[in-house]
Amino acid sequence: MRVLIVEDDPGISSFLGKGLRAEGYQAVIASTVADARLAWRAGDVSFDVVLLDRGLPDADGTELLEELRLEGDATPVIVLSARGEVAERIIGLNAGANDYLPKPFAFDELLARIRAVLRTAEQPSSTELVHGDLRFDLLSKIATRKGRTIELSPREWTLLELFLRHPGQVLSRSQILSAVWDYSFDPGSNVVDVYVGYLRRKLDEPGEESLIQTVRGAGYRFIAT
Repeated sequence: MRVLIVEDDPGISSFLGKGLRAEGYQAVIASTVADARLAWRAGDVSFDVVLLDRGLPDADGTELLEELRLEGDATPVIVLSARGEVAERIIGLNAGANDYLPKPFAFDELLARIRAVLRTAEQPSSTELVHGDLRFDLLSKIATRKGRTIELSPREWTLLELFLRHPGQVLSRSQILSAVWDYSFDPGSNVVDVYVGYLRRKLDEPGEESLIQTVRGAGYRFIAT
């Protein structure tokens, strides 16, 4: 297991590095956001978890965290910060952290939290539908793509869930209408096409092929990237 430690205090980073190596982890240390970017994008290495300080010399560590999430990187991140107030923890968690541990902390507790986030990362959530870089939380009804939150209306999230549960399958307009609107297909209605258009505009990235393909004379098909 490889751990990236982003910490500018040499005493803390040395302590963490030695402790983690003694537990069998491979630890890489970066003292700034710039150094962390270089380590992260080295190309020939990847990390299983990131320990991230917030008060770094060149930026708040949450800036790096937000970058990773916007790029669609789901690597577990534990924020380690002296900013332990509830409001500060909320900032870190909202930026995409998996956990937030205020300083000072017990090393044994840190190890337990690392194991916990790694277990969570290894186990797909039964309340989430994931295809490619698109994720849909069935409980919160929130969709994200490459870290970007997508606001959906009730009808749009029902339509998205239908597509995500049938990836690659051609769904006719009558099937979609029955599943999402729960009434018989009216040949003169274009409500399915209208809502597919709404969903495409929210899901699709500029210049990229749509995730929802039109199958002429048959209906629509969701293609995971």
